[in-house]
Amino acid sequence: MKSAIKHAVIRAGLEVFALPGIGALWPTAAGRGVIFTLHHVRPHRAEAFLPNALLSVTPEFLEQAILAAKQAGLSPVPLEDLPGLLADPSDRRRFVSFTLDDGYRNNAEFAAPVFRKLGVPYTIFLTEGFVERTRSLWWETAEALLRKTSLLRFDFGQGDAELSLNTATEKLAAFGRISRLVASDEEDSAVEHLDRAARAHGIDPLGITAELTMDTDELRRLAADPLARFGAHTLTHINLKRVDERQLRAEIEGSIASVKRFVGYPPKSFAYPYGFPDAVGDREIQAAAEAGLSIAVTTQPGVLSAGTLARPTALPRVSLNGLYQKKRYVKALMTGIPFKLM
Repeated sequence: MKSAIKHAVIRAGLEVFALPGIGALWPTAAGRGVIFTLHHVRPHRAEAFLPNALLSVTPEFLEQAILAAKQAGLSPVPLEDLPGLLADPSDRRRFVSFTLDDGYRNNAEFAAPVFRKLGVPYTIFLTEGFVERTRSLWWETAEALLRKTSLLRFDFGQGDAELSLNTATEKLAAFGRISRLVASDEEDSAVEHLDRAARAHGIDPLGITAELTMDTDELRRLAADPLARFGAHTLTHINLKRVDERQLRAEIEGSIASVKRFVGYPPKSFAYPYGFPDAVGDREIQAAAEAGLSIAVTTQPGVLSAGTLARPTALPRVSLNGLYQKKRYVKALMTGIPFKLM
């Protein structure tokens, strides 16, 4: 019920901010443009239980989003070019950059053709453990496990709990509990605990990783696309704010080296896993800068502003959320007004 109310409020707000001429009421709110976040780009799935639906948009919606940005006067540019462009006092254009996290295979199959059709550059952030099939995508593992079973015994830290999973509502509630465990517990042990439960039910977590994400051969082929860029996204997709200094440096510097190994050149950009305030702080932002990265992005919503260059390894991004796939909602987000009122 709370989730349904939340989504209804968000939709109502987006409808208001999509009204014609609304941006003229606060023109400076739009700033210098926006960086968009995507994950999966694939055809619509009509299923009752889709806990990761917010991470998936259709190719048709991606095309609508690109057209909305162009029609609003934003110039599509590679993410890594933003610092130089924004530093040029003679260039007063507003910009848009498209980024995709985690290296899903559907980025090459469905997203890349849309970007090529419209001549738009894009950046894909890669996690070594996904490419090399040594790390599971826990959110996908949880979805597969909960979809398969109607009864699950799972230890959330206080002994086994027996979960009835006969309805989509019950499954969504269980997914929320697993997500909170990963967020609150030591992440590596929580993910391994989930992986063991999945294997006990005949689900191969690393097989899901292999099914959903690109391997080295696919990355090398996609790297031949002149519109494609690649950035680093850590070794294991762990919450960097919860690791020690040694692991923080290893996750960032190791992922830079791995991207170079995968695509043939070192990345200039980085995306913090999860990217929200509990996963990114001053220490992580400084570590990214000290690793030599020219730009790093969070998932904290906002537009590019006059102060962007003061902290180029702490840039906001705006999610193209699978729950709100309407062109007018993209237009509403580009006004920047929703972020001023948050």
